Amino acid sequence: MCGIVGYVGHRDASEIVIGGLQRLEYRGYDSAGISVRVADNFKTIRTVGAVAKLELALEQEPLSGTVGIGHTRWATHGEPAIRNAHPHTSNGGRLTLVHNGIIENYETLKTKLISEGYEFHSDTDTEVLVNWIDLFVAKNKSLVEGVRMALKEVVGAYALLVTDRDSNDIIAVRKSSPLCIGVGDGEFIIASDATPIIPYTRDIVYLEDDQLVVISETGVGPHPEMSVIDMDRKAITPKMEKVMMELDSIEKGGYDSFMLKEINEQPDTVANCLRGRLTPDDEPLMMGGVENVMPQLLRAQKIFIIACGTSWHAALIGKTIIETLCRIPVEVDYASEFRYRKPIIKQGDVLMSISQSGETADTKAAMEMAKDKGATLFGIVNVVGSSIARMSDSGIYTHSGVEIGVASTKAFTGQLAAITLIAIKMAKQLGSITDENHADLKRALSLIPEKMAKVLEHTESIFEIADEYSKPEYRDFLYLGRGINFPIALEGALKLKEVSYVHAEGYPAGEMKHGPIALVDENCPSVFIAPTDKSYDKVLSNMQEIKARGGRVVAIVTEGDLGMSKIADHVIEVPKTDPLLTPMLTSIPLQLLSYRIAVNLGRDVDKPRNLAKSVTVE
Repeated sequence: MCGIVGYVGHRDASEIVIGGLQRLEYRGYDSAGISVRVADNFKTIRTVGAVAKLELALEQEPLSGTVGIGHTRWATHGEPAIRNAHPHTSNGGRLTLVHNGIIENYETLKTKLISEGYEFHSDTDTEVLVNWIDLFVAKNKSLVEGVRMALKEVVGAYALLVTDRDSNDIIAVRKSSPLCIGVGDGEFIIASDATPIIPYTRDIVYLEDDQLVVISETGVGPHPEMSVIDMDRKAITPKMEKVMMELDSIEKGGYDSFMLKEINEQPDTVANCLRGRLTPDDEPLMMGGVENVMPQLLRAQKIFIIACGTSWHAALIGKTIIETLCRIPVEVDYASEFRYRKPIIKQGDVLMSISQSGETADTKAAMEMAKDKGATLFGIVNVVGSSIARMSDSGIYTHSGVEIGVASTKAFTGQLAAITLIAIKMAKQLGSITDENHADLKRALSLIPEKMAKVLEHTESIFEIADEYSKPEYRDFLYLGRGINFPIALEGALKLKEVSYVHAEGYPAGEMKHGPIALVDENCPSVFIAPTDKSYDKVLSNMQEIKARGGRVVAIVTEGDLGMSKIADHVIEVPKTDPLLTPMLTSIPLQLLSYRIAVNLGRDVDKPRNLAKSVTVE
């Protein structure tokens, strides 16, 4: 949830840390703080709100030094306030710490610390953690030993950086929360993800759980050095990876927001997902990373798909695509609920996990349970080298690029493209579709980026519709669809809620009569996802029912449709394609509607209140 950055090297640490926090702000923006070693001690500045406020505070009180740590917070324990902002310092001031995660047994630890004479000034589990480590450091006379021994008694998830006033070292350690280290020329940058690192180096070490890294400012010669051990003090040789991420992918590139930029990137990102995988009509799809588990996929009696948020909507669409093409039963679960309903998982079942970040805590926990029961783990993720990618037996990267906007857009359509590729490949090998259908689907899929671009050509007309529904009287929306379009209704409603704070509900259009229609009046618009398919006539009837009760209707329809346009107040057309592929097109107008309504209402679309991009706690 939170973002952490650390720096040891020859540059100004404040500049590096602040720049890193700005790039990590999508992970949380309730408060921010920085600690920099100045002379023989660490000095700390903390502010409430966005990183920009911290930047202003630093202009008033500059911190000059070459070692520093910083934090941008998504609040879990304790309200957004100065006392709860990170970094936290131990009683006596020896240790300063930033933390992403949740310490589950912090109350027990706090009680023990109080008995030892420690005092507390915040509501956070992090202040407990820094003092708990301080207790062991004092007993063991060593920062490394103190951290190692203290964490053996800590229950929960954490990525943390600890600085030591006395030894001038930084320790980095993770468990179930992401952390990576950029290795530059005489410098190290530690961060929650790669985005703060790539302006300085492409050489990155992704830490594994229970790896402890010591970065000493005074290493061999004039440069700092890094050593890695496990929690049993065994030395580890870190694996260096080259990150190919481009700098322009983490900048707005002339757009007003990351959200709008990422909406417009979708033709390219879906093309990236298809590139090298989508082959000519009569050739099998090229998906090398999938081949090693293809036998398990083809033999599966059941496929479970787990996800959270927008990815869960992709999972629902994936269920329809896989069941339609492959004739294998699919169950879709919220990852946060999967473990608690005691799912019946048998040896040979497949668990597909869908995650943009690849770090979602609930999804990782569900995967561990499924693996214990003998399931094959298959990951569909965007972030290369993420925890879910590493936990999976096999999988597919969506190649959507860095997604900064908290409300997911391009990652969603990338997930749909990836699922479709997998389903087509499986169906071909199973013989559940004909050669002709196989070729038709591949051709249709190859045209999707071009058709997405065509939808985006109508952005201004979609904005005009959004302008009409940005008035204060429109505080409730219904999103309605049938079949594969029902999950798009859910996704459209979620987008509006996320970025505009306007209430919206997604429903199967056929269920509208079983309660939601009671909401319908002139101030409760209904958005229909209604491309031409086998349920078209029934959706048309549902639309008429709304109009008969004075409701206003926006309809997403197939290009050239005349039936819906006679009834709906506003019509948005998308190009014709195979019905299984329509979600990649119909989702774009809904993203644009949500974006424009939110902007008109004065919302910060990149930083919606109370949300964070990556949910790394349960």
